[in-house]
Amino acid sequence: MLVIPSLNLKDGRCVQLRQGSMSGSEVFSDDPIDVAGRWFDAGARRLHLIDLDGAFSGGPINAALIKEIAQRFPNFPIQVGGGIRNIETIEAYLTAGVNYVIIGTKAVTDFEFVSDACKEFGGSIMLGLDTMNGKVTTAGRTSVSDVDAIALAKRFDGEGVSAIVCTDIARDGMMQGMNVNSVVRLAQASSIPVIAAGGIANMDDVRTIKELAVTGVYGVVAGRAIYEKTLDIVEAQRYCDH
Repeated sequence: MLVIPSLNLKDGRCVQLRQGSMSGSEVFSDDPIDVAGRWFDAGARRLHLIDLDGAFSGGPINAALIKEIAQRFPNFPIQVGGGIRNIETIEAYLTAGVNYVIIGTKAVTDFEFVSDACKEFGGSIMLGLDTMNGKVTTAGRTSVSDVDAIALAKRFDGEGVSAIVCTDIARDGMMQGMNVNSVVRLAQASSIPVIAAGGIANMDDVRTIKELAVTGVYGVVAGRAIYEKTLDIVEAQRYCDH
């Protein structure tokens, strides 16, 4: 199982949010490239990179910085989300060296877009489900749809989506533990591998999630916990390798 460090970009800086609110963003570094290098040097096997400005605006805002990170660390697999709502953006990121793109809002409003993207960029498309009480949110988590997360995930079975990145907004950035039950339900309902995010605080959470690997959970995203040093990513990944 992968333990994936999260790097959220806002105004060109590395930030962390609480429950998805931009108003409560905390700056952890003015140098995201240095932060990415830190996680690469620590032995992380993938980077979760989110353009928060892009998610709210509907188009890539920190694309130049993301491309620079991808080109600076060509051997560091990167999954990128935030404002990816057309084929041109996907193509630009993948051409720049990004390995996976995460489609969120557009997956709710246009099923065919995701299906077409999977056909054109086989293996590089992920589904991003930011949820609130089981419902999928859109537009940078500012709007809660009436779309059920599990139903949407099941709809994409067999379409070629490489993974589902599922974030429980109520837990995100709060370091109060993951919503394990919702993760299990999603993983069992869909044939698509799940990467869980939101709420991880320490090694106890990592141990809990690792036990769920048999259900289809193959990764966990760690954000605030690694920045506030309540979780050591080296120790966490070493544990998950055994």
